[in-house]
Amino acid sequence: MNELKLGLIGAGNISESYLSRAPHFRAIRFVAVADMNPAAAEARATEYGIEARSVDTLLASPDIDLIVNLTIPAAHFDISKRALQAGKHVYSEKPYVLTLDEGRELARIAAEAGLRIGSAPDTFLGSSHQQARDLIDRGAIGRVASGTCAVMSSGMESWHPNPDFFFLKGGGPVLDLGPYYISNLVQLLGPVARVAALCATPSTTRVIGSAARKGQSIPVETPTTIHALLKFAQGAVISFQASWDVWQHDLEPMALYGSEGTLHLPDPNFFDGALRLTRHAEPANLPDWDHPLGPANRLTNDGRNVADYRVAGLADMAAAITDGRPHRCDERLALHVVEVMTAILASGEEGRFVTLTTTCDRPEALGPEAASALLA
Repeated sequence: MNELKLGLIGAGNISESYLSRAPHFRAIRFVAVADMNPAAAEARATEYGIEARSVDTLLASPDIDLIVNLTIPAAHFDISKRALQAGKHVYSEKPYVLTLDEGRELARIAAEAGLRIGSAPDTFLGSSHQQARDLIDRGAIGRVASGTCAVMSSGMESWHPNPDFFFLKGGGPVLDLGPYYISNLVQLLGPVARVAALCATPSTTRVIGSAARKGQSIPVETPTTIHALLKFAQGAVISFQASWDVWQHDLEPMALYGSEGTLHLPDPNFFDGALRLTRHAEPANLPDWDHPLGPANRLTNDGRNVADYRVAGLADMAAAITDGRPHRCDERLALHVVEVMTAILASGEEGRFVTLTTTCDRPEALGPEAASALLA
């Protein structure tokens, strides 16, 4: 398997995850990092033994095959477009882009140049979510008719040193956290057909609670509480709640209700977690499932030991490029998820059902053997 040389643009918090986990995967190697703040790029470069370059220099570098775009959401389109125009494949953090027109333009440029586009999230490739996929595909709960999803907290201004962009246009809980949930639903059930939503913005300001800017007030320009209904092409109706105005709740991250039973799924922001199956009204034993993207490998700020294999989707994309096969976190899936999210926000603003104009195939399942092949 050939190795693709990577350049990273955006040396913020998430870059640590990519740079630290890349050596555990085959087919990829980071060569250089860039950031609009040169000091941030230098710090990451020193930490991980790679080069620091300017953004322009990195995009023009002949030794770079693929650009990993970790900039803020508002910059995703511009940086990805420039990378494609420079002849580089692109893998972007979520959300892939902020509008359908942006995604379609990137797809056109990539197709004309024979380049690939990929996008996070890749957490749906993790052990629990892939076992859920296997169970659904084997009919363990029958035909999925409905389900619920909930991702709610009080927001991240209490701990994030620069949370401004989370609360501006292009931010909010749907665009920030929705990709994890909707991508997982699409890989489990297929594409969404139409959506409806109600949205609210209980507070127009937030107060930063940590670091140098503690006590500073920042504006809120996007809905922070959203209740949505998603109708899938296969017929299932899913209720999706996303909020940064909730201090505590007892709702499960995901549950799918089928004609023969119920499947309870863990938080798709992570690669693994408790998976529970019932057949009719009785608990059922899960079959053996030894998947390499499942063991806990990171301690979170609140003391939880979680499975974090971010880079799996990037590694799969790199392997797919060299093997000449489709990659799982592709631009059609990413753009469909973007349309679902923007349609939710449009429905909340306009008070109407929105019919989706994009579609996609379910990404190929990543079973234990295929996942093992991605690891170094």
